[in-house]
Amino acid sequence: MNYPWPEAGTPLDQVATPMPVIDESRLAANIARVQAYCDTHGKRFRPHIKTHKIAAIARQQLEAGAVGINCQKVTEAEVFADAGFDDILITYNILGAAKLARLKALNARVAKLAVVADSDVTVAGLAATFGADRPLTVLVECDTGGKRCGVQTPEVAVALAEKIAAAPGLRFGGILTYPAIGGAESVEHFMARTMRLLADKGIDCPVRSSGGSPDLFAAHLVPSATEHRAGTYVYNDRSMVRAGHCTAGDLAMHILATVVSRPAPDRAVLDCGSKALTSDLLGFTDYGTIDGFESARIVSLSEEHAVVDLKDCIKPFPEIGAMVKIVPNHTCVVTNLFDHMVFHRDGIVTRVEKVDARGTVW
Repeated sequence: MNYPWPEAGTPLDQVATPMPVIDESRLAANIARVQAYCDTHGKRFRPHIKTHKIAAIARQQLEAGAVGINCQKVTEAEVFADAGFDDILITYNILGAAKLARLKALNARVAKLAVVADSDVTVAGLAATFGADRPLTVLVECDTGGKRCGVQTPEVAVALAEKIAAAPGLRFGGILTYPAIGGAESVEHFMARTMRLLADKGIDCPVRSSGGSPDLFAAHLVPSATEHRAGTYVYNDRSMVRAGHCTAGDLAMHILATVVSRPAPDRAVLDCGSKALTSDLLGFTDYGTIDGFESARIVSLSEEHAVVDLKDCIKPFPEIGAMVKIVPNHTCVVTNLFDHMVFHRDGIVTRVEKVDARGTVW
C-alpha cells in the first residue's frame, strides 16, 4: 500500500503524523549562510550528506558553491553516484573484501572519489585492491583532539602518507581531521607540522580537510585547512542551538506530532516515540523541545509514544487531536528513521522528497 503523501499546496495541519517537515526558506538560508562564510574565508566547502541523505538537497548545496559531497559509507556514495554526483569523499576506514570490491567498482565510475585511512592495515587493503590503471585517492585521517579515529602524531601521518604514495594503485591526496569542539588551535598545529614534514620529503599535500558543524564558523582559525566539512548545519537542531551555532529561527526541521492522550492533568502522550525522535540525548535530559511549549518536557519514549511531563508547563497544553511541532535533539538520526521528508513554505507543503540513502548499512 502506498502512503498518501500530501500534494503541493496542502496545509501542514493536514499531514499525517509523525512526520519530519522541512522549512524551505530556512533550509535555503542555512545553505547560503555557510557557503558565503566559506567563500569569504577562502575555504572550499564539502557538505556531509548524512544529515539529509537526499540528492535534491545535495544539489542545492552544490549549486550554492560546494565543491563536492562527504559520505560515511560506500553504500551512501553509491546512491549519490547513481544520482550523478562525481566528487565524493568517504570519511571512513574501509575494510573487508566485500566493501573493497564495491569501492573499486565505485571508483571506476566516479570522476573524483577519495577515502581516508589511519592505519597500515587499511592502506594495505586498499593497495591490494586498486591498480595503477585506476588509482584511488587516499587521505590520512589525523586525530587532532577529537579522540575518535586518526593517527596520533604528524610523524605517523607522514609515514602513512609515504606508504600510500608508494602504492601503485593509490594516490596520496592529503590529510583530514574531525576535531574536538573548540579545537582550532590544535588542528592548525597538527596540520602545519604535518605539511612541513611532508614538504621536507617532497610530498605534496593538496587537501587539508577539517570538519564539524559546531565549529563551522571557526574554520577561518585554521589557515592551513583548504576545506571544511559539515552536515547538521543544513537543518540545525536543538544541540546546535545549545552550542550557539544557530538560533530558533534557523531550525529547518521539526517533527509534526499529534496529541493522542491526556491520561492525567500533568501528562500528555504524543504519537512520536523512539522511531521518530530517536533516543539520542546528546547530553540533554529530555527528548526534544515542543515549539511554543518549551516548559513541557518529553521525558520518556517507547517505540511509538512520547510521554510529556506538564508539571512545569506555564500555559495550557494542547488537547487530544491537536498537532505540535518538535525540535529534535539530533536531526541526523531522525533522517535515518523516515523514508520521506515533507517540505513546506509558510506552513504549505511544497514537495515530498525520498530519503535516497536512508537505511544504507555500510
